[in-house]
Amino acid sequence: QLQLVESGGGSVQPGGSLRLSCAASGFNFEYFHISWFRQAPGKEREGVSCITSNGAFTKYAESVKGRFTISRDNVKKTVYLQMDNLSVEDTAVYYCAAVDRVTPIQVLCVNEWGIDHWGQGTQVTVSS
Repeated sequence: QLQLVESGGGSVQPGGSLRLSCAASGFNFEYFHISWFRQAPGKEREGVSCITSNGAFTKYAESVKGRFTISRDNVKKTVYLQMDNLSVEDTAVYYCAAVDRVTPIQVLCVNEWGIDHWGQGTQVTVSS
């Protein structure tokens, strides 16, 4: 009943764009911060971008800053990750996660504290 469903992944050429969606159901979405993580083969899972429960603050990994944009629609219970100017280094499985809003903002995208729900992941492949 409580779930996050991701969509929007796929294959693109370098320089292309994708928009990922994370749709929530079965819980009070507006009570949660949302984090996007990614994991590439042979690498640790890393925080990509995060947004607070009210959408007032956002955070980005240095590697994606200026290229990715996170947003949320609490009426639609959906978080989006717009990814522009993609490079091969962005190839990974992307996961969204719902983080309890009592979790300090400072740790969002830094560690996985406070995560109550995970999405199933969606594959993003950037290649020529």
